[in-house]
Amino acid sequence: MTPSAGEPGRWTIAIAGLLSLAIAMGIGRFAFTPLLPMMLSDGVIDLPSASWLASANYFGYLVGALLCTFQPWIWRRFSFLPQIAAPTWVRAGLVATSLLTLGMALQVPAAWPLLRFAAGVASALVFVYTSGWCLAQLARRNAPMMGAVIYAGPGAGIVLSGLFASGMVALHWKAAAGWLIFGLLAALLTAFVWRTFHGREGQGASSAAALSGVPRIDAPAGRKQMLLLALAYGLAGFGYIITATFLPVIAREAMPGSLWIDFFWPIFGLGVIIGALLATRLPATGDYRYLLAGCYFVQALGIAASVFSPNQAGFALGSLLLGIPFTAITFFAMQEVRRLRPAAAASYMGLLTVMYGIGQIAGPPLAALLLQRSRSVGEGFTLSLEIAAASLLGGALMYLWMVRAYPVAGKAPGRR
Repeated sequence: MTPSAGEPGRWTIAIAGLLSLAIAMGIGRFAFTPLLPMMLSDGVIDLPSASWLASANYFGYLVGALLCTFQPWIWRRFSFLPQIAAPTWVRAGLVATSLLTLGMALQVPAAWPLLRFAAGVASALVFVYTSGWCLAQLARRNAPMMGAVIYAGPGAGIVLSGLFASGMVALHWKAAAGWLIFGLLAALLTAFVWRTFHGREGQGASSAAALSGVPRIDAPAGRKQMLLLALAYGLAGFGYIITATFLPVIAREAMPGSLWIDFFWPIFGLGVIIGALLATRLPATGDYRYLLAGCYFVQALGIAASVFSPNQAGFALGSLLLGIPFTAITFFAMQEVRRLRPAAAASYMGLLTVMYGIGQIAGPPLAALLLQRSRSVGEGFTLSLEIAAASLLGGALMYLWMVRAYPVAGKAPGRR
């Protein structure tokens, strides 16, 4: 199936997907990380409250993912609801992200948990429907591996937000100004991609036919295999989130006064971009589970670098290693879903995102608990990061076990 005349080209779709995820993830979700030190300095929040505020966003992300997972069932159950194409969901989520980010600039701390929760819902909707629609459209254009380009979006958003925040810190701006700037930036980028995400008939579906560009599609996998895939993917959410939430704070605790502190978060974002672009160079054959296991190991190594070498080199290397596999993990996992459940890809993408969200929710409260019970902030963060690295290693082992237990069609399983 090929696109008709007048439809956007492969690069237009890839760039629109990249910017969509930059808005929803890089700004809507992760702008909180570089702005957190500013909020702490302004005295409008403390570390325990920051942990729960982060969890409110991750809980919203979970709720949004659940909505995506059960959206087909909801629409079958309530047939009077209007059919909404995937691009329309993306547009709505991007507008909501812009408005909710702007809302954080208001000095109303009581409203912040609700705003961050709603931003999490919006980011999940944008992530799932951008992923499903863009991957399907690129497959129709015989460019499935270009899908990895869209997953450079969160990294681009992280780099932008990190560099903007560094400049604001140098100018002694308040965190409220940062939220205002990021909200306006999100609105500007939303306007830029608006025309690409349209809901014309035939553009919103994510059917098996639209996935014809995928190199291989196996028979639908059983529930046990899909559950194991979702559980392993959920460990990635738990494994990275403590570092992704508290990296600037951890660096300030370990190296007070260092000029490098504000650059570790942009380095993480740069790693995300590099990893996503590297994923486009990989052949669309082979077993994605090997790649997923390798990505988890690299992230665990990145966490270990910052734990065992809490200096400039350790944090820089750790940030880069944590970032490189970040969205590559998502790309490989979503391609695995499309291989195993091609006719219901969007729903199962939502399921994996739910498990990822659960992992993210668990991370910040764990860090808050350990911080309260540790003799020092550094000791609490160290223990939190060690647990996170161990969970990533466990996820890598799960993927390697699945390779043997559920071999790709046409390939013999390994010796048992």
